Amino acid sequence: MNDRHTYRFPSKTKEIAGGLAWRTLAGPARVDAFEPAFPEIIMLASFLMGLVGGQRAMTPLATVAIAAARNELPADNGAPKLLSHPLVAAGALALAIGEMAGDKQKTAPDRIVAIGLAARFITSAIAGASLVPRRQRWIGAAVGGLTAVAASYPGWRARMAAMAQYGQTPTGFVEDAAVLAGAAAIARNAGSLRAA
Repeated sequence: MNDRHTYRFPSKTKEIAGGLAWRTLAGPARVDAFEPAFPEIIMLASFLMGLVGGQRAMTPLATVAIAAARNELPADNGAPKLLSHPLVAAGALALAIGEMAGDKQKTAPDRIVAIGLAARFITSAIAGASLVPRRQRWIGAAVGGLTAVAASYPGWRARMAAMAQYGQTPTGFVEDAAVLAGAAAIARNAGSLRAA
């Protein structure tokens, strides 16, 4: 039989796990005709914000909360509705400022302690979800959170090496400037970062 791999199905498209769709057409259709449901979507914004979160736990959350409050996130995003409330944005900003101030203190804990890693995972997961389409929010959250935890270690080593030569406060301000600039750029360009 020449068409042993060809079958006839009603016309429909079904989404399945992993961001793929199985499209079957009215008429002959190959059963292995899978196609990406979101071919142009990537997790670059979530990944980059995770890198930021590895250095400053509260900066990713404050950045996306402010963007959400200003309605500056892409229209189709996975941000929790509460994130756009002005009080949430103000609270997140206050926490981010407090973290940066505390980073300059001699008593500041290392960013790789357990509670610090947990905070980075949570805040960067929320930020990662907020920067991708809503139906991909769980993937964006995983990418943002896991990247933040992984990035904490090289960031900590680099900071310790720099502190030995330049001191805690100057290196802290340099790091603050880098993460603020990076987070702002990521949030501002979240829409364009979706396209490969």
